[in-house]
Amino acid sequence: MKIQLSDHFTFSRLIRFTLPSVIMMIFTSIYSVVDGIFVSNYVGKTAFAAVNLIMPVLFFLSAVGFMIGTGGTALVSKFLGEQNPKKANEVFSLLIYVTLFLGIIFSVVGIIFMRKIAGVFGATGQLQDAATLYGRWLCATLTIFMFQNSFQSFLIAAEKPTMGLVLTVAAGITNMVLDALFVAILKWGLIGAAAATCISQIVGGLIPLVFFIFPNKTTLRIGKFVWDGKSLSQTFLNGSSELLTGVSMSLVGMLYNIELIKLAGENGIAAYGVLMYVGFIFAAVFIGWGMGTSPIISYHFGAQNKKELHNLFVKELIVITILSIALTILSEALAVPLSKLFTGYDDELFLITVRGFRIYSFVFLLMGFNIKASAFFTALNNGLISGVISFLRTLIFNSVCVLILPLFFNLDGIWLSGIFTELLSIVVVIYYVLKNKKVYGY
Repeated sequence: MKIQLSDHFTFSRLIRFTLPSVIMMIFTSIYSVVDGIFVSNYVGKTAFAAVNLIMPVLFFLSAVGFMIGTGGTALVSKFLGEQNPKKANEVFSLLIYVTLFLGIIFSVVGIIFMRKIAGVFGATGQLQDAATLYGRWLCATLTIFMFQNSFQSFLIAAEKPTMGLVLTVAAGITNMVLDALFVAILKWGLIGAAAATCISQIVGGLIPLVFFIFPNKTTLRIGKFVWDGKSLSQTFLNGSSELLTGVSMSLVGMLYNIELIKLAGENGIAAYGVLMYVGFIFAAVFIGWGMGTSPIISYHFGAQNKKELHNLFVKELIVITILSIALTILSEALAVPLSKLFTGYDDELFLITVRGFRIYSFVFLLMGFNIKASAFFTALNNGLISGVISFLRTLIFNSVCVLILPLFFNLDGIWLSGIFTELLSIVVVIYYVLKNKKVYGY
């Protein structure tokens, strides 16, 4: 039976509706992970460090697509809840055109300045060459990747989460198969890994674009360009937390790389890369959950159904608690096998990675609550609070921790930074949740 945004959500219905988004985000995060496994084992440590060095830059450039998707979905779902599908379609179409325009600009800028960017982060010689090569290849399809990021959210608003899941799984499988072919079999090296990622992004970004251009059975379709500065501003405000999260994580990732080069050289960057790959996948569970539930929250917020908002709030709190405990235990259990998968060919690098895993795993106890809180206020169209939570968590707290803790704990300070960041952030989250519970009635 089809689940609609207007339904009352039991645990079963909520999980069924949201699960495609969770799996979708996991497969999206697998892109860089698969590249990392093949590059590390078949191309070498320098190439692996190069991918990890330049990846934050690529996430930085693509974060706008995620912002438009999440912020726009909150607004579009609100209009649908207000029974105004014409306005919802006009805003949806405008946001797709804006994504296209910005994507082209970012692609050109990235390709031109990629070598200088790699140099700014301390890369020289072969490391700089490899980072430049990989970065330029991915910038070539950056616009399509931004489409993929935005359509992941819009497909949920169109009540097509399963379609989003199928497309993302197809893109993920494409990436894995082509990595094996290009890197392991044909020995194309770093170019092969980059090409595999680019082709997989085409699968995930162009197919939904075509779907929304032509007539379909959903409530959304791309139509003519209608300028609406107010809605565009509201979208940017709604999605500001997601943009800040993406941008801040990228900036902090660059800061981590700079500190790691000082403390442990290429080994430090490579070990951190493994932790971030696992972190991406586990965080994707929480991000996917937030994406899946946000249109429901926005709909009932637009319909002023406070009883259902409260129902959703309580159920989400329970689910996030269970997920947080489970992922922490799983991360500890996978520390050795995953470290061996990425770095088993180098004993020193393997030992550094395992120790980092053991410490970093505890970050997942609180991460989910902080990610969900930001997404929750975005869904309530309160981009300001959502943005403050994300800004403090991903940029301010994280930057301070990574700069200060290594002074006392050396390399362990890098792995501890995430834990202290989440501890500081949860205090902010609790404050805003308690302060606004009567305002929204959740």
